[in-house]
Amino acid sequence: MDAVRKLLPFSGYSDAYALPSIIRCETNLYLAQFAFMKLLPAKYIIDQALARGTLTPGTTVLETSSGTFALGLAVVCRERGFQLEIFTDPVMDKGLENRLRSLGAEVFIITEKAKQGGYQRSRLDALHVRIGQLRHSCFWPRQYETADNPAAYKLFADQLLEMFDADITLVGSVGSGGSTCGTIEGLRHKASGARLIGVDTVNSVIFGQQDGERKLRGLGNSLVPKNVKHELYDEVHLISAPLAFAATRTLHERHAVFAGPTSGASYIVGRWRARQYPRETVVVICPDEGHRYIETAYDYQWLKQNACLDESVLLDAPVTENHPSTALPPWNRYHWNRRSRKAVLNVLENAS
Repeated sequence: MDAVRKLLPFSGYSDAYALPSIIRCETNLYLAQFAFMKLLPAKYIIDQALARGTLTPGTTVLETSSGTFALGLAVVCRERGFQLEIFTDPVMDKGLENRLRSLGAEVFIITEKAKQGGYQRSRLDALHVRIGQLRHSCFWPRQYETADNPAAYKLFADQLLEMFDADITLVGSVGSGGSTCGTIEGLRHKASGARLIGVDTVNSVIFGQQDGERKLRGLGNSLVPKNVKHELYDEVHLISAPLAFAATRTLHERHAVFAGPTSGASYIVGRWRARQYPRETVVVICPDEGHRYIETAYDYQWLKQNACLDESVLLDAPVTENHPSTALPPWNRYHWNRRSRKAVLNVLENAS
């Protein structure tokens, strides 16, 4: 036991689980399976704030999140001794809420949806009210806009560069933009030809769709985050919730990879890409494990009740769209070609 302690000194849960396991699924298809990916930026953002002095003892950490970034912050704040307040909405599942409260976080569920920007806007509004109350005794990580979010993924990019040659195609879901943009920037620093495929869902505004109801969580947005650098993406794929759920179960059944629906959405895109381009090394980001989704993506009755069994047989290929704003479910692909969001939207305006 003493020898083990010398080799592996205790450094906290957030250090032990920050980087993913790399799993080979097919000849040129690899999965980067995180325990929960948002632990990486949560730890980095908090540590950077401590180093700069913008986060000091006794300060309350505030954030808006309905997913695992909240959990990442809760873990790190518990390790570092900070009080955490999370502003979320009814979409947050009870299991995650319970874990946050168990780690000492206060969870505020915002029940009114803003007319523009949906719950994400109303959560931000509530957070700003709280900042006004606490004044200088709070710290807001700002996951959607802080440069520390994408910067955290340099560690992951270095991990991939140590394992693979420069011909990498990275496939990942897009929510805050941190993981895909941060990782590809790290890769292209040494491998300029590395490609990036973003995976979003219908009714997400990030790549030009109209805002609407989204059954697929963990990706997509009702607002366009500043950390989404559109000029970094080569392709964008839009995936429906039923297809993502089917792909998630297939990933588990065929490869014993127990992951969430955002992983399933990225997996089906990565599998197609790897088969189309066998000389590329395709790496799919799997942001979390499947424990939170036992009663949803892995539950037949829930899927049936929520009309999410339509694509139970996986599609082999996407439809290539003329523009992402006109894309329809279940699966569409668009050649983004490293352009700005404005430039892509202008393509449709100029054509009309």
